[in-house]
Amino acid sequence: MKVLVPVKRVVDYNVKIRVKPDGTGVDLANVKQSINPFDEIAVEEALRLKEAGKVTEVIVVSIGPAQATETLRSGLAVGADRGILVKAEGRVEPLAVAKVLAKIVEQEKPDLVILGKQAIDDDSNQTGQILAALLGWGQGTFASKVELGADSVDVTREVDGGLQTVSLKLPAIITTDLRLNEPRYASLPNIMKAKKKPIAETTPEELGVDVAPRLKVLNTTEPAKRQAGVKVADAAELVSKLKEAGVL
Repeated sequence: MKVLVPVKRVVDYNVKIRVKPDGTGVDLANVKQSINPFDEIAVEEALRLKEAGKVTEVIVVSIGPAQATETLRSGLAVGADRGILVKAEGRVEPLAVAKVLAKIVEQEKPDLVILGKQAIDDDSNQTGQILAALLGWGQGTFASKVELGADSVDVTREVDGGLQTVSLKLPAIITTDLRLNEPRYASLPNIMKAKKKPIAETTPEELGVDVAPRLKVLNTTEPAKRQAGVKVADAAELVSKLKEAGVL
């Protein structure tokens, strides 16, 4: 059984985001970038399925600039078998990403695609769902538990009312949530081994996909600074201020 895991190169979650002075976007100059945290969880889940003997090969794929090779190496260093880099400059929107991934799926014919529920840079939460629609596959989103069978997979997902378990026929799409697992760290020997693992390269043009943006960012601004709070003497004053603010 083969598992495909898309991974995205994003600004590291520990970095404080800075907006460009002209408001055209986020300043990425000399900023540390790494694998999207939700995608790390997806890679970890694929590796655990492999270690359990249910999966034979884990393939990581990334869509982005040449530097995205580092993101693929991160996946290879923790245990993925090989990588695929789809070279694309600039912003690639979720629809275009899903179309590219659909072409990769046609070529690789995986039984399962596991990807993070969203990327922390755009928070779109769309790619997995669009990919499932394009392929006509079943989908289990926001997975907190995955149980893989011979020809089906049970996905426990978090919903507003608690937990919901769905059973999907393979092939299927799974998007991962935070509580699914705890990603492992790569050891130094495995980091060195990852340098020898194969990474194939292609482009959206070779796959026949147009990745030109359909959306235009008009302006980017810093979040408004929170105003300082005030102390109230008693519950009556609290209720009065809530009424003044229109909360009550």
